[in-house]
Amino acid sequence: MLRYLTAGESHGRGLSVIIEGLPAGVPLTAAEINTWLARRQGGYGRGGRMAIERDRAEILAGVRGGYTLGSPVAIFIANRDWANWQEIMAPGPEARAERVVTRPRPGHADLAGGLKYHQADLRNILERASARETAARVAAGAAAAALLKELGIELAAHVVRIGPVAVKGAVELSAARQAWESPVYCADPEASRAMVAAIEEARQKGDTLGGVVEVLATGVPAGLGSHVHWDRRLDGRLAQALMSIPAIKGVEIGAGFELASIPGSQAHDAIAYREGRGFYHPTNRAGGLEGGMTNGENLVLRAAMKPIPTLMQPLPSVDFLTKKPVTAAVERSDVCAVPAAAVVAWAAVAWVLAGAVLEKFGGDYLPEIQGRMAAYRQYLMEGPGRESKGRPNPWQGKGEG
Repeated sequence: MLRYLTAGESHGRGLSVIIEGLPAGVPLTAAEINTWLARRQGGYGRGGRMAIERDRAEILAGVRGGYTLGSPVAIFIANRDWANWQEIMAPGPEARAERVVTRPRPGHADLAGGLKYHQADLRNILERASARETAARVAAGAAAAALLKELGIELAAHVVRIGPVAVKGAVELSAARQAWESPVYCADPEASRAMVAAIEEARQKGDTLGGVVEVLATGVPAGLGSHVHWDRRLDGRLAQALMSIPAIKGVEIGAGFELASIPGSQAHDAIAYREGRGFYHPTNRAGGLEGGMTNGENLVLRAAMKPIPTLMQPLPSVDFLTKKPVTAAVERSDVCAVPAAAVVAWAAVAWVLAGAVLEKFGGDYLPEIQGRMAAYRQYLMEGPGRESKGRPNPWQGKGEG
């Protein structure tokens, strides 16, 4: 129902994304997309490439007058560095065999990709495996977030750890929304300063740092996703989207791994009911997801990013062609891209949630979806049973309570 495809190489002409399934009537402008593209490029610890690029989205199709048409949306993001690479990365036979890479980097796609696709020049792998591709994902996520915003669902993302420095305690949604003001997108000013210092120390050593990002979503109604098939469970789909981001090696929802170390009496969220609010949970250790479905609480997801594998002090490797011991190749890279990962994670979660909303409510026109969702939210506040007054209910009075 909602899908996108991206194309493009890190030093190619640019990145393209085609989005299919956005309903008509969603407000969408290049300026809104560019806000998120700029955030993806920002964050303390980025490398020289970000000084070159100034990512700008060009909407080529599917939008008129600032609103989606219901047809596929096409977006292009030009690579300014293409001017320095066009003779090497040319698609035709005139491409020059220069800057050939044969020294695979440990932790990167170089070796596995070269073996899989029978490539003698590992540049043919690293150009697409590069996190540069995530700019197109952010554009798609921004379009999805535009739809969600019109339906009362908003997201925030922030950094909770870089290397040894971590935020202490939970971060409220209001604070997370202000995290973009920090140089490392961290909502805690003290931790933010310590993170900057840790990145600078790693830079001096020619090393890199990873970390953990958190995505929060509010206004998410209960019942998105499903328990009936493994591939429709929303927690699994969210985890897959986050794990698909380059360098992400772990995902947790809510209290996550902590739940494995405490008894069930402390792990689960009690259920309460209040007139005008409906069912709710006083706590949110589940992170807004139970049984593969949203439960009406805020979504809380975290993703762990490993340190970037391109090191200024490279690790030992083996030449792909000669099989002789070498040091790994060095490409222009970042010291720490965890702040950028927060933006990409935000986009990934927005995309999956938008798809789940359209699966639940359907519709080809935004007001149509808004009407269906408003009726469903009313049902959630009133509780089951009231919407079926006057109709026979064979299960009435046969429950446990």
